[in-house]
Amino acid sequence: MSKRILLVDDDTELSELLAEYLGNEGYEVETAASAEIAIEYFDSGRAYDICVFDIMMPGLSGLELLQQVRPRMQTPVIMLTGRGDDIDRILGLEMGADDYLPKPANPRELLARIKAVLRRAQSHPAETADGFPQQQMHLGDLSLDPQLREVRVAGEPLSLTNAEFCVLAYLMQSAGQLVTKERLTEQVLHRKLTAYDRSIDVHVSRVRTKLAQVSTVLAESIKTVRGQGYQLALRESS
Repeated sequence: MSKRILLVDDDTELSELLAEYLGNEGYEVETAASAEIAIEYFDSGRAYDICVFDIMMPGLSGLELLQQVRPRMQTPVIMLTGRGDDIDRILGLEMGADDYLPKPANPRELLARIKAVLRRAQSHPAETADGFPQQQMHLGDLSLDPQLREVRVAGEPLSLTNAEFCVLAYLMQSAGQLVTKERLTEQVLHRKLTAYDRSIDVHVSRVRTKLAQVSTVLAESIKTVRGQGYQLALRESS
């Protein structure tokens, strides 16, 4: 069954180009020329495997759209941004976007990003990502089940986006060891770390923020190793 994509962009010419390209690659693509139309789609119960939101649109922006829909759905989202400044990209990631792509979007690059995000959103990531933990892990009050894609703190569920879930899984798998930003970027985002790319830093920050809401100790257990990467300072539960 083909994956369903919602592409939200007021640039109808670009949308048609991307929709045609992705359609030829076997995807079912639906387009919306504004955030308001996209919200109508969501309100009507339409479901998608992944969404692509342009940030700069008349009316509601892509960031505002993401802010409205993220609390009620965990569908992966890729943001398109036309600005050279990376503030919009960082804001999008902080609001729960899974990845971003600068405009003008190259269709092949967008396809690669879509495939990467969908891979890590699979129900059984151990089958689709090399080295992904396959067994349940328990560190202090923190537990993670890769098969159910479930994280719990002291028995209570913790809601994470797909990227955040993968970040935590890899950190837990390497608990007590340094995990470099390069390695995390390749494992979680399925691409090489490039200069000035703060995507993985933002995802780690989001994990910390969500952990802090239920446990300050767990949030502080994710240590930053300056200029290198991150380390989860927790021991395996007995």
